Amino acid sequence: MPKPRLCCLGDLTLDIVVRASGTAALGTDVAASVSFRAGGSAANTARAFAALGGSAVFIGALGDDEVGGRLRAFMRSAGVTVHAPRVRGHTARLVVSVSPGGERSFLTDRGVADVLSVGSLRPAWLARADALHVPFYSFMAEPLASAAVAAVEMARPAAVISVDLASRGPLLALGRRRVLALLRDLAPDVLFANDDEAAVIVDAADVGAVARLAPIVVIKHGATGCTVINSLPSPTRSLIATKPISAIDTTGAGDAFDAGFLFALLAGGYRPAMKVDAALLRRAALAGHRSAARLLSSPRRELSL
Repeated sequence: MPKPRLCCLGDLTLDIVVRASGTAALGTDVAASVSFRAGGSAANTARAFAALGGSAVFIGALGDDEVGGRLRAFMRSAGVTVHAPRVRGHTARLVVSVSPGGERSFLTDRGVADVLSVGSLRPAWLARADALHVPFYSFMAEPLASAAVAAVEMARPAAVISVDLASRGPLLALGRRRVLALLRDLAPDVLFANDDEAAVIVDAADVGAVARLAPIVVIKHGATGCTVINSLPSPTRSLIATKPISAIDTTGAGDAFDAGFLFALLAGGYRPAMKVDAALLRRAALAGHRSAARLLSSPRRELSL
């Protein structure tokens, strides 16, 4: 059986993860651990998909700096094919501040991440993809947004189109009407969101409203599991629970979930506009949980800078 093939379009970032030993205080020192990791929602999903045994491709822009070169090499060492034009400027970087209680804050410098253009895309990058996965970050700014829409058009109808709503703050900034209009135009086959992200655009208790967003909608509840809404042939809702895992840093767990869900869905034979039975969706959800758990329970690879 051939490997499932996934293309992910979006961000590859340098994550600077800071974990303070106590509450930060102005004008003095607080002990902390600092680590450097490869991040970015699309890149995280691609790496997790490759770790599961799938064929993964990352598409995005990198700067012409040393960080961009290190990140490219890191992704390739993880088994991901990288199509990332080098753009004059610095590669995206992100500070992840983890409090002693495990809460996270993100400070983002997108660098050249939004500079990927339609003209930079090559149809061959998407020609053999079983699925194209695009975090919503990729629809927030130009020219990346136009490139993401063009990639969806190139991949369709052969590939499953998957979108993750990614982050509540940017969704609020864009506005509910604009987000819903974009989703109508994109017409994804699979839509991922967590509870906060879903609440920006829809009442999650209204199964019919959620089902209109995509044929398969997955609402992630973090440590407690997920809800899967399947609209074909008629809207149905299933709650798939999971065993909670104690983790002090959950960065990237949602992306790993997406990778596991898509891997199992594609391996189970799902293709665009296809009716899918509840058993396959349950297997996909459990595979997503396992993929996230694997990330949370394994040592994180660091970049040597």
